[in-house]
Amino acid sequence: MSMRPLSQLVRPNIWNLKPYSSARDEYKGAEASVFLDANENPYNAPYNRYPDPLQQELKEMLAPVKGVMPGQIFLGNGSDEAIDLVFRIFCEPGRDNVVAIAPTYGMYKVCADINAVAYRPVMLGADFSLDAARLLAAADERTKVIFLCSPNNPSGNDLKREEIIKVVENFSGIVVIDEAYSDFSVQKPFREELSRYPNIIVLNTFSKALGSAAIRLGMAFAQDEIIALFNKVKYPYNINLLTQRQAAEMLRKRFDVDRWVKTLIREREQVMTAFAELEICEKVYPTDANFFLTQVQGADDVYEYLVRNGIIVRNRSKVELCGNCLRVTIGTPQEDNRLLAALRSYKRG
Repeated sequence: MSMRPLSQLVRPNIWNLKPYSSARDEYKGAEASVFLDANENPYNAPYNRYPDPLQQELKEMLAPVKGVMPGQIFLGNGSDEAIDLVFRIFCEPGRDNVVAIAPTYGMYKVCADINAVAYRPVMLGADFSLDAARLLAAADERTKVIFLCSPNNPSGNDLKREEIIKVVENFSGIVVIDEAYSDFSVQKPFREELSRYPNIIVLNTFSKALGSAAIRLGMAFAQDEIIALFNKVKYPYNINLLTQRQAAEMLRKRFDVDRWVKTLIREREQVMTAFAELEICEKVYPTDANFFLTQVQGADDVYEYLVRNGIIVRNRSKVELCGNCLRVTIGTPQEDNRLLAALRSYKRG
């Protein structure tokens, strides 16, 4: 099935929108040293100047790292900005709907609710596997977007690539593939398939492998025409100068980042093995992320016990398919050892 023309997918008011034109958008051409166009204070350089609204220098650095072209990159205030823009660009409030897997990252539904767009969750298998046919069956003529998260959150597993491809090839709308944790997986990222699949938007983030959650920088990769729509709708200066500079600094530390990822993957295997041997552990689920999901006896009590000991994990017991499950992020060896020591001393009430 071929993708519908963008003009049929995009909300009419967005398609016809004349975006706000900032002073920095309008200035093009020769090198300049006197800027009297944006009503800025001439003192306190460099923070007195508005940042580049399209983050061109940072995108030039990022493109070869991610294997895409600069024009295929959108940078947002966290991945959540990109998720919200998907709804604002493609989904008519009160009319359109989106389909998503369940369980998965909670912001997809939050953004759907904020934008008054119907949200249709489709349960994964008991092993958190994706059935493309079931997902596609939930879509109708008003479904504009399908959301997939791989590796998924909170389950941690990669969705099978062939099932994702079935969704992409058999849906005429937009497929968002959230690859926030892809650096910890061996599966080929879909951002490298943009030319093959023009209807995908792939999300990534500086928060995980790049260790920069505090700077709030998310990425979306898509065809140039889709990225142009993101830039049309976003706020003019959505990424501040401090964030752009710190992101550039992190891209210069690729060897450090690669070392962190390898260390975390190695630590992940050791912690999961140790967890499986705990008396309270019922199951440790396979993972391709920097965290894992584990089913334990009396998850609520275990969670509260860890809180009292100053150790915070995520209690996912109330999430679909995750009864009595805790989600555990891989920390430093010292942090992980403290967690395991506490659990080895835990006595059920």
